[in-house]
Amino acid sequence: MNLFAQRSTEKEWMDDLDCSGEILQQTLRELKTINHWLGGNHVTTHGLDQLVRDFPQKEYTVADIGCGGGDMIAVMDQWAKKRKICAKFIGVDANRNIIELARVRQKDLSSVRWEVQNVFDESFSSEKVDIVTCTLFTHHFTDGELKDLFVALRRKANLGIVVNDLHRHPLAYYSIKWLTWAFSRSPMVQNDASLSVLRSFRRNDWQRIFAAAGITAFQIRWFWAFRWQICIRF
Repeated sequence: MNLFAQRSTEKEWMDDLDCSGEILQQTLRELKTINHWLGGNHVTTHGLDQLVRDFPQKEYTVADIGCGGGDMIAVMDQWAKKRKICAKFIGVDANRNIIELARVRQKDLSSVRWEVQNVFDESFSSEKVDIVTCTLFTHHFTDGELKDLFVALRRKANLGIVVNDLHRHPLAYYSIKWLTWAFSRSPMVQNDASLSVLRSFRRNDWQRIFAAAGITAFQIRWFWAFRWQICIRF
């Protein structure tokens, strides 16, 4: 059987909403390093560039869904300051332990509010924001769950959504498997990093998911190293 033909449904350790402690802290530290060195952060900020160019306004509220330790919010905060954009951020994660870590790790960020919230709760869409970002978040869900997720995100965001996630590709899989075996000290990273590639996407996966969610105004771009950027405009 072709390992890459379809999205894997095997759960990652990170999907356990009760995970905590040193293993979680080590995992977040390593994920920050991986995203920095493999250029993944730029995929999200490049998407933000597109949306603020298309929808100019005095200030923006950006909700980062599945924010983890808040490292992407810190990157976006620097992006906004560099471009002299007035932006406020909301970090949302369903894992209370991760949100508590994010508050500590990003204590110097004054423009952020942290929230423990499940994106599938009805109350999630009640507070509107301008832009929603999802970085390495969407691959944690099945196609059916993603349909419901994007329907909810459509209700929450006034302007658009930026998605940054992985490309399901053999080179991506075997490269990250070797890198984490050689350099990672986190059992969670060693298990989840290659599995996350198997749970991720090809272009036709995105097209199928958006068709099911009734989303038509989207643009898919591929970035090195094996990242998809999806910009959805409303």
